[in-house]
Amino acid sequence: MNDPNSEENGSMTSAPPHSSPGATRVAGALASTVSDSKWKPATWILLIVLCGALFLDGLDLTMVGVALPDIGRDLHLSASSLQWIVSGYVLGYGSLLLLGGRASDLLGRRRVFLAALCVFGAASVVSTFVDSDILLIALRFIKGASAAFTVPAGLSIINTTFTEGKARSRAMGIYAACGASGFSLGLIFGGLLTELNWRLTFLVPGPIALALVVAGLRVIPRVPREKLSLSGLDLRGAVTCTAALLLLVYAVVEAPTHGWGSLSTIGLLALSVALMAVFVVLERRHATPLLRLGILRSAPLVHANISAAVMFGGYVAFQFLVTLYVQNSLGWSPIHMALAFLPGGLIVVLSGSKIPLLLERFSTVKLLLAGLLAFAAAYALFLRVSPGQAYANFMLPTILLLGVGFALCFPAVNVQATAGVKDEEQGLASGILNSSLQIGGAIVLAVVTAILGTGTTHIQHAQLLPHMKAAIGVTVGITIFALLVTVVQYTRNRRQEAAAVEAEPSERPEYSEV
Repeated sequence: MNDPNSEENGSMTSAPPHSSPGATRVAGALASTVSDSKWKPATWILLIVLCGALFLDGLDLTMVGVALPDIGRDLHLSASSLQWIVSGYVLGYGSLLLLGGRASDLLGRRRVFLAALCVFGAASVVSTFVDSDILLIALRFIKGASAAFTVPAGLSIINTTFTEGKARSRAMGIYAACGASGFSLGLIFGGLLTELNWRLTFLVPGPIALALVVAGLRVIPRVPREKLSLSGLDLRGAVTCTAALLLLVYAVVEAPTHGWGSLSTIGLLALSVALMAVFVVLERRHATPLLRLGILRSAPLVHANISAAVMFGGYVAFQFLVTLYVQNSLGWSPIHMALAFLPGGLIVVLSGSKIPLLLERFSTVKLLLAGLLAFAAAYALFLRVSPGQAYANFMLPTILLLGVGFALCFPAVNVQATAGVKDEEQGLASGILNSSLQIGGAIVLAVVTAILGTGTTHIQHAQLLPHMKAAIGVTVGITIFALLVTVVQYTRNRRQEAAAVEAEPSERPEYSEV
């Protein structure tokens, strides 16, 4: 099963000469069914493997989020350490996503996908037995980095296995639905598992990932690939970018302890900026950069990425704050907290079939305006929270508005980020967007954690509530900023449309009078 001369770098058409008879039969079955309306079992198993990996990525993030208060109590962790359990994952994911896409092309999609999934599963199992916060955070970063390789590799396998048209659209629709389901169901699974033992939230993804690897070895076909070349990976760019982001988040989180004007904080922030400048220089000089800087000249793409970073960052930060509040201060059980967030997830799932109709009728900028307004209103409404309020009063309106915001914004940013981009850079544009989502989550979470404070191990109601309101107030401000950027983009679009209409020559024929 480890023939070094075969991998996926082209269309899935045939098995290599030296593959096993079983693998040959599977590859042949896939080659004959991926364009058919009725898929054979081998095709479904392949799709289950690819979708299962994406499902685990979303599941892991939200499932562990529910368990944070229990983790903090058992391991005696402060709020800053708890936020790193989330930030470690999303930073590993976001900062290495572009490298993951490049690696899948150069090293082989099958090889990268299975290897990264193995690492994900192994890190999950090991983290179950860890008591050290540093080691736990490191394993979370490794899992996020693994996801950064499985996601682009999985997408590439779908695009090269399923023929363009109905087969690929059907596969991509199932793939996207599984990702959204993992993110939503992670709350429920996290609540149930945390009721038993929070360590199960780390353990459960491990055996599932390893089972997917076993199935993937069987059903992901091999195809010939070009000679291996590591020179195109741009490892220096990946390391520099990751280090800059890690330093930025660390500086912000630790600033309340050392002081915003301290030499430590200023030095870390300056070093982060310097590393990001080095990254820009490296990208300008590299023959095959992770990020072609010229693509950022597209105003719609930049706007979509700003919106995505704020949307996901605000939500991750809000969920972190509210999870601590309702479990530590109000005494809710993990499953109670998970069910409280469920209505928002149901709105996202149930509205899925209607969103394409909205995209046809309204521009992406209009949907982003409405969606970001829903987010801002959701966070602002939660500022009314006070002891003794019923769920229907202080939390349900916010959760419903968050569901509306996600339902409108998520498809809109995906469409806008890739609209008008050249075919050969569609993957790059999509990778930048997904990186913005994850990095936005890490940075906004770092900001609200800094406001929350880093010196308290057991956060009680009297300490948390005022700081939480201040942190959510900042989240409102960040969301309003994205809303204003969207207004500017909307105004720009209207002006461009008006200029285009004025520039068009009259279509009416000119007749000479007789």
